Amino acid sequence: MNIAPYDVAIIGGGPAGLGAAIALGRSRRTVLVIDAGHPRNAPADGAHNVLGLEGITPGELLARGRAEASTYGVTFLGGAVRTAAHDDGGFRLTVQLPDRGAGTGVDGSPATGDSQPTTVRARRLILATGLVDVLPDVQGVQEGWGHSVLHCPYCHGWEVRDQRIGILAGDARAAHQALLFHQLSDRVTILPGWTSQSEGTAGVAWEAGDDDALLKALGVPVASAPVTALSLDGTQVRAALLADGSRLELDAVVVAPSFVARTELYEQLGGDPEEQPMGRAIPADPMGRTPVPGVWVAGNAQNPMAMVSASSASGVQAGAAVNADLALEDAERRIHTR
Repeated sequence: MNIAPYDVAIIGGGPAGLGAAIALGRSRRTVLVIDAGHPRNAPADGAHNVLGLEGITPGELLARGRAEASTYGVTFLGGAVRTAAHDDGGFRLTVQLPDRGAGTGVDGSPATGDSQPTTVRARRLILATGLVDVLPDVQGVQEGWGHSVLHCPYCHGWEVRDQRIGILAGDARAAHQALLFHQLSDRVTILPGWTSQSEGTAGVAWEAGDDDALLKALGVPVASAPVTALSLDGTQVRAALLADGSRLELDAVVVAPSFVARTELYEQLGGDPEEQPMGRAIPADPMGRTPVPGVWVAGNAQNPMAMVSASSASGVQAGAAVNADLALEDAERRIHTR
């Protein structure tokens, strides 16, 4: 199945992708948003610091964004982009649709799950593909992630204020997290994790080192032994189980994931990811233009630290920049024609 060329294809239908889609739709561009339906913040109970929509569930936020984009003629395709290639001054994408009834086609009808991928062509691309949170390998972390296992004091800190909070320490970020979460609760404890691990060894336990003075000034204690597992009731943390056999009662645990942007498509187009202290990202200028001509990036794929509102704003910026780039190209083509 081939789909007629669009001005812009946006890969990813989260806040960044939808922000870009609305900006472009309002500029009367033909826009296709391709979304695999796996938003990063799906486990979270609510999205915070979203002006006027504080605490809205992630699903409701995306539903509202899609509805707004649709009013400006933006089209949606449910599926995963498998390949991206340069094609006659633009781009060619192959999109694998979900199984029958599991998604929607480009016209809003149920996806057919055809064995042959759908081909999409577009003049410009915006990668709003987000990132993957690589969590510490501690039993219970994955089960509580997004509920009582957290990483950002601004995204979810208010919800655990005054509670018993453990900071799972694996690197230098632990002291910084302790500093910020101590602003929300005076019952914060450092939980030593393992800073390294090799085959046949138990790893090396985290130590405060140069951060010892800061932790003492804050009155943040360090647990008696490294964490071996978290004890949960469903998704709710109840305690940290320590290597010395003791149990530390807790209400929430803070972790420091590695943020790994989804860069596969960018690399297929000849781009090189950028390694950052927090993980991997796609390099770009302040408007989202990447070193690959015709390709922009928005949201967490570019800035791993961007919260929902910042991701949406970066999408709007990228959308505006792409529209200007297309307008200039169209004007130059008219000049050449004359």
